[in-house]
Amino acid sequence: MTKNFALKSVFFLFFVCSVAFSMAQEFSYKSLAQELQTLQKQIVPDKRTAILDIEIKDTLNPVIVVSGETDQPDAKNQIISFLKSKNIQFIDSVRVLPDAAVGDKLWALVSLSVSNLRALPENSAELVSQVLMGMPVKVLDSRIGWYRVQTPEKYIGWTEASGIQLLTEQELEKWKNQERWIFDDISGYVYDLPRKKGDVVSDLVLGDLFEVENKSVRFLKIKLPDGRTGYVHRNQCSSYEDWSRKELHIRPVISVAKKMTGFPYLWGGTSSKASDCSGFVKIAFYSQGIILARDASQQARYGEPVDFSNRGNLQPGDLLFFGRSAQRITHVGIYLGNGDFIHSSGRVYISSIFPNDPKYNPARNLVAARRIINSVDKEGITSVKNHPWYNQ
Repeated sequence: MTKNFALKSVFFLFFVCSVAFSMAQEFSYKSLAQELQTLQKQIVPDKRTAILDIEIKDTLNPVIVVSGETDQPDAKNQIISFLKSKNIQFIDSVRVLPDAAVGDKLWALVSLSVSNLRALPENSAELVSQVLMGMPVKVLDSRIGWYRVQTPEKYIGWTEASGIQLLTEQELEKWKNQERWIFDDISGYVYDLPRKKGDVVSDLVLGDLFEVENKSVRFLKIKLPDGRTGYVHRNQCSSYEDWSRKELHIRPVISVAKKMTGFPYLWGGTSSKASDCSGFVKIAFYSQGIILARDASQQARYGEPVDFSNRGNLQPGDLLFFGRSAQRITHVGIYLGNGDFIHSSGRVYISSIFPNDPKYNPARNLVAARRIINSVDKEGITSVKNHPWYNQ
């Protein structure tokens, strides 16, 4: 009995120690995982404009596996340094994008009038943004039939392969040297022949960019990014030089915005076909050669802050931001003057910030205002003429 009791005691102690070790290991692993997540949020606070998705996997061995992906090599180095500082043995399985999955075609031009960007590489995924024909995008990753791309304002999403034309670095540089024109009407068409009733090759929206092969008094013979050719009315277009080098004036921005009055709201939309609130603001300024950040909460970070407590400080063209607070912005519009602003909510229309105006909506809580015109080519507000993706 004594021998059996002693043996049982040894097994019991071994069991208790094993459980204690396992619990300590689990606690250590959870603590490490939490620290890693906190560090990633510090390095990349906005996942809409950068990829840093790294996790650790507990293999129940002395060595853990570090996996995930990032488009920020320096960020990966910081994560690796963090793990080494903990004296942890690990296997590095982190992808740095773009990698071999993309190959040497690290750039693309949008080849449709408007191409969708989605949160995931599937048509049922959330529409997060859109890109316009001729817009250069950086290619980060690929799946069957899809590419993850980054827009000129750094926004990231997945787009279908059928909507872009892949390019090498050399091909992109060649495109920068071509004669390019921009479509500066709200909507239109490319025709197969230079006549009013030709067959349609493609539709066009405000901001579409294309190469020009030949010019006549009435028509431009153009080449789309995917190689299709056709004709567009010259009076609906401007040369790239004229468009990109113009000085920003607010009157044309407001004129474009008003031309979209009544146009439908579309979550994720950033074109003159349909847009969400920040997409509407974005296309109005892009029509004048200015690239703004994508979402309202991002747009609110940039430009000159305006003290809106005194409504007399506001000027036409200022961006007005609405939400629960300046830290929780949900909506944006363009100030027109006299208390009016134009915005996209259900449709594009004009509202007022004055409570005694019939156009006033008490649900719209004004929390911030920013002035764009004095901040061109400062952080978050870039002129096309100074954006390296468009120019040599």
